[in-house]
Amino acid sequence: MRVGQPSSTALRAAAHRAIHQSLEGGAIFKDPFAVEILDEDTRAALGEIASDPAQRPLRLFLAGRSRFSDEALAACVARGVRQVVVLGAGLDTFALRNPHADIGVRVFEVDYPATQQWKREQIARAGLAIPASLTFAPVDFERQSLGKELVAAGFNQEAPAFFQWLGVVPYLSREAILATLDFIARIPDSTVVFDYTEPFENHPPERRAHMMEAARRSAERGEPWLSFFVPAELMSILRGKGFADIEDLGFADMLGHFFAAEPRPSASGGHVVRAERPC
Repeated sequence: MRVGQPSSTALRAAAHRAIHQSLEGGAIFKDPFAVEILDEDTRAALGEIASDPAQRPLRLFLAGRSRFSDEALAACVARGVRQVVVLGAGLDTFALRNPHADIGVRVFEVDYPATQQWKREQIARAGLAIPASLTFAPVDFERQSLGKELVAAGFNQEAPAFFQWLGVVPYLSREAILATLDFIARIPDSTVVFDYTEPFENHPPERRAHMMEAARRSAERGEPWLSFFVPAELMSILRGKGFADIEDLGFADMLGHFFAAEPRPSASGGHVVRAERPC
């Protein structure tokens, strides 16, 4: 991302979540705050984005990964987890929607300082209050210690935690990704949900061209795609760090699970993973 500016990727993801509420009626993922915290320019562009049928697969994937994460989070809360860390939070609204706040579930939002400050301004403009259960922890994943900054914000490294890490991994160096997984693996009874994409060469030619063009546009906005993983390789990395009970859903599997009426694509797409680190 560009220094001092909010993430354009976070904006686009939020726009797609908002459009999902209207075009698909939130069939996969309901988010009552999706539109409210958008800036005026993005809100004005929703109709144009929604009119492009090529954007539908991405929109459904983004809705699906949020639904997948919410369900995994709820399962963790049911077994006693009371800390939720949203890594690269962008305009994610879980902290505003938090249905577990009354039982003591705290949310720590981690993001670049510029994106985080911009989000706070958008929440204020929407006339919404920042929940008492939410703590902001500004962190640059490539330059700062995630653990140090979270602890400074009040995070308890000795207690179980759920980590949501959506829309971030492709934009980080492999070193930063592995360091983040190492930190999560040190938290007792931790769970992480994150998404990733496979290398371009793993996709059929027509899909490959589309992805490479998307990557080119992202790089022009100052947010290049840096890291890709082959599923078997990623599984080995996670197991090597002590994670178990690993679930990896491809795009087609996700649609079949959350939106059965949608034709399942033959081309590969993004993946979303849930991995647990037992005590």
